Amino acid sequence: MFLSTTMLRLLVFAYSLFLICILPLVSPTVVQDFNHVERCKDSLYMGTPPRGIIDAGLKKICQRFKKTEGDRRMDSPWMYEPQLADVDGNGNMLPFPVGYLHMKFEDSQATLDDYSDVVLYERGQLNPDQHQSDPHDRTATYSLTNVVPQIREFSVGPWREYEEQIRVRLNNFCRGTAFIVTGVTTRGNMIRRNNQDRVAIPEDLWSAYCCTEYDRNAPHNIRVLFPSFAAIAKNAKEGNSVNEMPVQELEALLKTSMDVDQNLQIFYDNCLSPSPLPLYLQHTV
Repeated sequence: MFLSTTMLRLLVFAYSLFLICILPLVSPTVVQDFNHVERCKDSLYMGTPPRGIIDAGLKKICQRFKKTEGDRRMDSPWMYEPQLADVDGNGNMLPFPVGYLHMKFEDSQATLDDYSDVVLYERGQLNPDQHQSDPHDRTATYSLTNVVPQIREFSVGPWREYEEQIRVRLNNFCRGTAFIVTGVTTRGNMIRRNNQDRVAIPEDLWSAYCCTEYDRNAPHNIRVLFPSFAAIAKNAKEGNSVNEMPVQELEALLKTSMDVDQNLQIFYDNCLSPSPLPLYLQHTV
C-alpha cells in the first residue's frame, strides 16, 4: 500500500472540517464511531482511535477509494465526498463535476472554486501522494477532504521534506505496520469566497507515527525515534521549520492549542509494544 517493507495506515484530523480515516482501494463511509467499523478499526493502532478528541460538529469518515475497471487515466483528478452532500450519496469518492454545483454540495465540503483565486495557499495533502507506491493509492489521496490550505513556501519546502524523511525512515527501519495520525491546529482564519467563510486555514500542521516492530539493530540515533515520534510546524512563509519531538510532548502542545481534553492520547497505550502472552496461556485464549 505505502512502503516496500511496511503497511501504513493513516488517520487524518482536519479540525473545523472533517475527522477522516483514509484507506485506499474501497468505498467511503460516513460513520458514527470508528470503533464500530471493522475496516476502519484495521487502520487504527490496536483498533483504537485517538482519545480525548472533542468532536462536536466533526464528520467522521471512513474514506476509501476504488478505481473502476477500464479507467486508465494517468492523471489523478481531484475528488469530492458524495456522502457529505447527500445521505444517499454514492459510496465512492467521485471526480468533481464540471459546471454548476448544487448549493447543498458546497455547504457540505470544500470545492475547487474555494482555491481558484487564492494566491498564498495551495491544496496541501495531509496523506501525501508521495507516501503511496501504487498508482491507485496515489489517486486516492486527491480528495479535498484530504486537503488543507498550506502556504506554498511551507508546503513545497519544510513540510514536504519532512514527509519524505518519514517515508524513508519507515521504509528503512519499520519492519511491521506503521500507523500515522496527521492533523492541524486553527486560529479562526478562513479562506473566504462570495463574502462567506469557506475553508479553515491551519495555524500548524502536526503528525505522529507509531511502529512497534522496528529494526532493533539500527543505529542509536534511529532507535530513539521508535516506536513512536511526532512533529509540528507553523503553516507560514517564515519560521516554518519542522520540530520533531516525542509524541507525549506533541500531545502536551496540542492540549493548549486544540479542542481536546486533558486525556488526549494519540496512540493507544502510547504505542507501547503489546506484551506477548506467556506460552502456557497462548492456547487458552
